[in-house]
Amino acid sequence: MASILDEYEDSQNTRQSSQQHSRLSSTNIGLAHSGFVNVRLEEEKPIFNKQRIDFTPPERINHLAVCNNQLCMSLGKDTLLRIDLAKPDQPNQIELGRKDDSKVHRLFLDPTGSHVLISLSTSECLYLNRNTQKVRSLSRWRGHLIESVGWNKLLGNETSTGPILVGTSQGIIFEAEISANEGSLFNTNPDQYFRQVHSLEEDGKPVPVCCMEVERGLENKYFIISTTRKRLFQFVGKVAEGSEQQGFSSIFNQNQDLLPSFQEFPANMGYSEITFYTSKLRTSPKAFAWMMGNGVLYGQLDYVRPDSLLSDVQVWEYTPDIDLNLNKPISIVLTQFHFLLLLHDRVKAICTLNGQVVFEDVFPDKFGPLKKMIKDPVGGLVWIYTERAVFRYHIQREARDVWQMYMSMNKFDLAKEYCRDRPECMDMVLAKEAEHCFQNKRYLESAKCYALTQNYFEEIALKFIEAKQEEALKEFLLKKLNNLKQSERTQITLLVTWLAELYLNSLGQLESDGNNIIFQETRNEFRHFLSSPKHKECLFNNRSTIYDLLASHGNVDDMVYFSVVMQDYERVISHYCQHDNYCDALEVLSKHCDEKLFYKFSPVLMQHIPRKVVDAWIQMGKKLDPKKLIPALMNYSQMGSTQQISETIRYMEFCVYELNVTEEAIHNYLLSLYAKYKPDSLLLYLEQAGTHASEIHYDLKYALRLCAEHGYLRACVLVYRIMELYEEAVDLALQVDVDLAKSCADLPEDDEELRKKLWLKIARHVVQEEKDVKKAMNCLSSCNLLKIEDILPFFPDFVTIDHFKEAICSSLEEYNQHIEELKQEMEEATESAKRIREDIQEMRNKYGVVDSQEKCAACDFPLLNRPFYLFLCGHMFHYDCLFQEVTPHLSAYKQSRLEELQKKLAATTQSSKSRHRPVPKDDGDTSSLGKGNAGTSREQMKSDIDDIIASECVYCGELMIKSIDKPFIDPLKFEEEKSSWL
Repeated sequence: MASILDEYEDSQNTRQSSQQHSRLSSTNIGLAHSGFVNVRLEEEKPIFNKQRIDFTPPERINHLAVCNNQLCMSLGKDTLLRIDLAKPDQPNQIELGRKDDSKVHRLFLDPTGSHVLISLSTSECLYLNRNTQKVRSLSRWRGHLIESVGWNKLLGNETSTGPILVGTSQGIIFEAEISANEGSLFNTNPDQYFRQVHSLEEDGKPVPVCCMEVERGLENKYFIISTTRKRLFQFVGKVAEGSEQQGFSSIFNQNQDLLPSFQEFPANMGYSEITFYTSKLRTSPKAFAWMMGNGVLYGQLDYVRPDSLLSDVQVWEYTPDIDLNLNKPISIVLTQFHFLLLLHDRVKAICTLNGQVVFEDVFPDKFGPLKKMIKDPVGGLVWIYTERAVFRYHIQREARDVWQMYMSMNKFDLAKEYCRDRPECMDMVLAKEAEHCFQNKRYLESAKCYALTQNYFEEIALKFIEAKQEEALKEFLLKKLNNLKQSERTQITLLVTWLAELYLNSLGQLESDGNNIIFQETRNEFRHFLSSPKHKECLFNNRSTIYDLLASHGNVDDMVYFSVVMQDYERVISHYCQHDNYCDALEVLSKHCDEKLFYKFSPVLMQHIPRKVVDAWIQMGKKLDPKKLIPALMNYSQMGSTQQISETIRYMEFCVYELNVTEEAIHNYLLSLYAKYKPDSLLLYLEQAGTHASEIHYDLKYALRLCAEHGYLRACVLVYRIMELYEEAVDLALQVDVDLAKSCADLPEDDEELRKKLWLKIARHVVQEEKDVKKAMNCLSSCNLLKIEDILPFFPDFVTIDHFKEAICSSLEEYNQHIEELKQEMEEATESAKRIREDIQEMRNKYGVVDSQEKCAACDFPLLNRPFYLFLCGHMFHYDCLFQEVTPHLSAYKQSRLEELQKKLAATTQSSKSRHRPVPKDDGDTSSLGKGNAGTSREQMKSDIDDIIASECVYCGELMIKSIDKPFIDPLKFEEEKSSWL
């Protein structure tokens, strides 16, 4: 028993699967024009895969029931075998303990797999719970041969069945409930109650209740389906909320006055069987199949309908090989798209979509006749058994070929739903749908489908062209374009160009027909196409072609729109300018702020709308380079248009005063405009521009020439002043105004000689040209450099002295005052010299005291053992130490001078040593004189050396301050010093 679920492939199973594969292979090849190639690398497994259970029963199998992975089978007369399919190696065998001749009539297993009902041929019923080993008799059920049970899927659990319905061989329907819990002291039976709720008849006679099913819909609405041999009954009713535990009596009571809804068929084979298909666990069934005498009634279950649960009902009539007298169908099972029909030696699978037999599996005679077929609603496996063997079917990818059936039925949406993961099949469905729509003249739908297929592009396009369906062709091209990848540049270019041509043709036709509404809609659609970001790159690369198409159709508006989309604003502005629509051109310029376009189109726009153009320039501000706009401004300013000239000056003033432009060309041009058209502003501009050449941004020579050409003398004087040509400024200013000349004469403050010369020019002009003596005298008072004697030569001979009396007196007084100042300065100088001599004399007599312990500040050795220097600051140095410290800091000249003095001093010392001998007494005077001269010379040299090296303390004087920025180590000796430290 440990290997009860060990599976092996039956030899006949391989043959059946190969037959099925060969039958379906022709439909999987694909259309001849499809871009897909359907290649099967491995043989596909069949939908219904039969496996025999490796199990040899010790006794013959009477009945078998499977639900929720729990399997129960009746063996022989008195044995019940239970197997948990999750633990197949742990079977449980129970003896029923019956000593009479009773046989097991039927086995019933609830949806949870917990409750087993055993109907005996002696009209008794036994109960067994999954958690117990004890079989208990249902005393209230005695006397009724149980044929069917309608389980309560909502309230049933492992310990209680909840209210259930039971059908008997006499057509009576009972309501009952079974509990696995031990009863009370007075009631030890598991059956809680057992009461009759209804009875069924056929032709006025009681008949067995073959099958029962209980389902709940919306709003506590219950549907009860019950079948007899040739009738199918439906009981529909509501159960009050919260009263489900009370059972289904109220549903049957609602139908007492009316006959229950039923369907009846004439043929009768003595029994019937109904089966249901549930897509997911714990959901309501979606479809049903009822095996009865006339065939199989199958359809869908609709829980919304008020009176009947069945919808889309069809009847599959038995095939001629099924003889109800000799070869009656035994059992039926329903799957998602098929129902399996069990005959005594074979199984047939019929597709519920088209009613065709798609699978037939013949069982060998060695296993005996087939007895029953059961489907586990939880596991989905189909079980078949004979007296000596158990089989099961795995159902794999049942929907694999459903798409073909839906496609043949023209149910394309369903066909596509079932082949989403198979692109080759999806392509076939789309091609078939497109062809179907085309034949039914639904061209737009056909185009949409064709665009999704891999059919030849040219073939489909020609189809629509031949049918003269431009709209459909356009739709096809649009869909095809959207499905292309960005890398397929050639195809995208072709489709974009073709679509543009189609749109333009359509727009032209609509415009000629005068259909404004559709024309506007088409135009909007066309513009949306042109502005699509997905095709922007292609449109940009081929914009010249699109422009040619638009131009050939005369579609100016759309050409302008396309130019804007492509940001080809130059073309848009050119178009507006060609049509004298300068305001719109300027609006486009101002909106997109392209500097290059401003430079290009400003000349044209300035000619027609100068004020608006200048406003636009001012709004652009520093984004524009005014220097690049000058050619346009100069061109039209020379033509003499007053408005253009005034606007030009306005923009130039904006550049100079607002933007603070320093370009010389801008300032020179503004100067020229002022000089020619606005002279009042010229002098103001020159004054505000600055008074120093470094502050000026215009060309001084150009400005001087410009002002001279137009006779603006004051402006020329101002330029001369800036150029520091004071003589020329004064000469020119004297032609205009003497006061202006005076202001120019005072400018060279650092050059008194020049100032005097300039004032003399003014005085000469006043005396000789204006002949105004009084004004000439004022010149003397205005400039302190002029004296009366300087200007007297300018006066004529006939002038009397009375005119100069005051000036001569004041001049003499000044001279007298000057002489007194000189006397005072001389006295102060004499006094100062006297004090200096006294200080020198005092310094000669000044001395300092040196202690014997003092040390040299440089070498730190005793000071008195060698010649030394003592400074007022207190520092003391040996002569040679001070010499060594000071020499590196001396200039080259002083170093050479010091070296020269040392050599001379050394030479003098040597010569005096060589002549050192006794001197005669008579020559004493001569010798004394010679020694005195030599001593004087040596003292002078020592004094010169002292002046060089001991003029100041090396630590406190200027040498120390100047050496701050010098490195401690000489850069030339750095490497040597560095190596000495290693």
